[in-house]
Amino acid sequence: MAKTSTIQIQVELDNDRIPEKIEWRATDSTQADRFQQAKAMMVAFWDGADKTALRIDLWTKQMMVDEMADFFFQTMMTMADTYQRATPYKDQADELRTFARDFYKKFEEKQKAEQQ
Repeated sequence: MAKTSTIQIQVELDNDRIPEKIEWRATDSTQADRFQQAKAMMVAFWDGADKTALRIDLWTKQMMVDEMADFFFQTMMTMADTYQRATPYKDQADELRTFARDFYKKFEEKQKAEQQ
């Protein structure tokens, strides 16, 4: 018999429907008995019939710009890892990693310029 794993996501919204709180838990997590807090989330599903990506991107009011840059950098790096595992195209995974590093470097430069 196949095993089922469940992922739960709870989003608390303000009156303008802006996320104030994001919590999640997964049955296969080491902390499945309680919800974990998050400031942002990105979830993507692939619709094979329509050949489209279905996405949910949310972030709370507490998410700072530097945290968003870190989040994007880390997400792009893990996407590159996933792409490399799923395809024979290591060169493209490396290109995504290079883009992610350049993206983050440009962010740091902008932050530095704004502080001066």
